[in-house]
Amino acid sequence: MSFRILQLSLLLWLGSITLACTSASIQPVIFSTTYQVGDTFMGIRLRGTVKLPNLEVNGIKLTELSGLAWDADEKLLYAVSDQGYLFHLRPVITDHTLTSAVLLSAFPLTNNQGKRLGNKDAEGLAIQNSDNGKPGDSKLIISFERSPTIARFTPQGKLIKRYSLPKLLGNRQNYSDSNQALEAVTRHPQFDILTSPERPLKNHSGEVIIYSLTGQQWHIPQQSEPNSAVVAMETLTDGSILILERAWVSIFRPFTISLRRIWLSACQTCPADSQPVLDVQPVVNWNNGEGWNLDNFEGLTHHQGAYFFIVSDDNDNFLQRTLLNYFELVEN
Repeated sequence: MSFRILQLSLLLWLGSITLACTSASIQPVIFSTTYQVGDTFMGIRLRGTVKLPNLEVNGIKLTELSGLAWDADEKLLYAVSDQGYLFHLRPVITDHTLTSAVLLSAFPLTNNQGKRLGNKDAEGLAIQNSDNGKPGDSKLIISFERSPTIARFTPQGKLIKRYSLPKLLGNRQNYSDSNQALEAVTRHPQFDILTSPERPLKNHSGEVIIYSLTGQQWHIPQQSEPNSAVVAMETLTDGSILILERAWVSIFRPFTISLRRIWLSACQTCPADSQPVLDVQPVVNWNNGEGWNLDNFEGLTHHQGAYFFIVSDDNDNFLQRTLLNYFELVEN
């Protein structure tokens, strides 16, 4: 464990001592000391948070979750982990409130011969064919960090194909750090697969850049909080994109989790490697110094209507927690 992760773990643990439930079962936890479930804060309405303990299924421990995807046809929530495992969960939602979840199964990510992948650092997760009324045909798209890769898998974790990356993204030397590569991935109705690194590539400091696999780019300024990083993206039904970002400096500074919504332009005359962003809208900014029961949120997925899930990565560390949070996007 790095010193930075240890610092973050200590900060999150200290901030959660009075807030988190102590039971090992999956049950609700308090997400805010000020706002209740059903309350609106900035651009979201709180719809419940549960803690997922480190349960085991098929000999695989539920830990280090970094990406989420909802399968409407199967009524399943998929999650990938840093250790290269894929989990199937079923959230329990009553009166639009998340109250629990059931861990159903887990699978290692494998190549098409059934051998575990060497590159296990799975981070981003998206899904195909998840809401077409045809159970059994869903496919998962996973982005990997330490060795930049985007690939398609079955819901049981078996590799189907690897996608070709633009030359800029395929070269590990272009990333600011070996552990800050392709953190986020989503599918867009117009631009297909989009991805973003955790931190800007070299020579692009101060910018969040979204890349298509065909070479298009969209640039927006980074969050104003120091050390801001992109951790997940999700495409909405209108083609806009939610970006989940984390800002962490040290235990002596506030820790923040935020969401921004952006609209990508469809400019037909712009250079292929540079597309303007139509609009950027702040959605929410949670600060653990203001009574929010935060952890290392890294996964995001659309559920239905205006409802979404986010999940935290506990770094397989007893000082942190896997929190599954449910919220409703409130239109201004």
